[in-house]
Amino acid sequence: MKKIVGIGNALVDIMTPIPDDSYLNQFGLPKGSMTLVDAEKSGQIKEVIKPLNSTLASGGSAGNTLYGLGILGIESSFIGKVGRDEYGNFYEKDLVDASLKPLLLRSDNPTGTAVALVSPDSERTFATHLGAAIELDKSELDNSYFNGNDILYIEGYLINNFPLVEQACRLAKENNMVVAIDLASFNVVNENRDHFKEIINNYVDIVFANEEEAKAYSGLSPREALDILSEKCSIAVVKLGAEGSLIKRGEEVIKVDALKSNPVDTTGAGDLYASGFLYGYSQDLPLDICGLFGSILAGKVIEVMGARMPAKKWAEAKKLLKSAKRD
Repeated sequence: MKKIVGIGNALVDIMTPIPDDSYLNQFGLPKGSMTLVDAEKSGQIKEVIKPLNSTLASGGSAGNTLYGLGILGIESSFIGKVGRDEYGNFYEKDLVDASLKPLLLRSDNPTGTAVALVSPDSERTFATHLGAAIELDKSELDNSYFNGNDILYIEGYLINNFPLVEQACRLAKENNMVVAIDLASFNVVNENRDHFKEIINNYVDIVFANEEEAKAYSGLSPREALDILSEKCSIAVVKLGAEGSLIKRGEEVIKVDALKSNPVDTTGAGDLYASGFLYGYSQDLPLDICGLFGSILAGKVIEVMGARMPAKKWAEAKKLLKSAKRD
């Protein structure tokens, strides 16, 4: 099996169901987006949601993806930065518990948090204070983090630190690694389209995007965006939510159905899709199976609150993965 290293914002998720979208309007948060907020605004949001039923989980987009890969038994590691605080210790322990190798740098500033406001229709909206996560610098990337690994997985939220992303890609290519990136969020793509295009054109082998991100990148429909993305990389994946996903490699186009499920919260769906896809890819399985694995994990994680599935849900997912692989 191929070994995978991920790099991303190490954040602790504060999952909070909200009774209506007035909470989003109050803080000017576009529904379904990830919005960066400063410490003051993050504190205000946390104060308002205190009466609600919040739960904590280690998160961050790449962290979620690598967590899934660790649970599935893929030898994986995660690069990120956290504070010298309880949130940072919590984050590191969670990686170790998932059989991941933590490559965590520590900061005197607090660990970043992502308040995930989950609307009644299961859509989630993130207000993210990056804290220590944003301090990760390209100079801190050691070649040993990449040497001996086969795949680098990058979360698109890091594009705000373009030198860091570019250096990670350079080191990956120097070590003959495949580079995969997820486009993160439509508003992040809108704000950083040129940087995304530069990274994809020069380094990326596998790109993941949902339909809104694909449209933000290309201005086109999902199917047309798939063609544009596939011209610049080996494998392009456009996720279509309940409609499944589209995968293209060369002239080969594959449509993968979504798993029938009972959605509670869409948090982590894209991250776990990437886990499933890369789980299959790391074993050199056909693209349709990789996509099916992605659909299975995405379909299961949306049946729970947050991006961390309990053991029972993982058992259900693994049973489906085993069946799909055998078939």
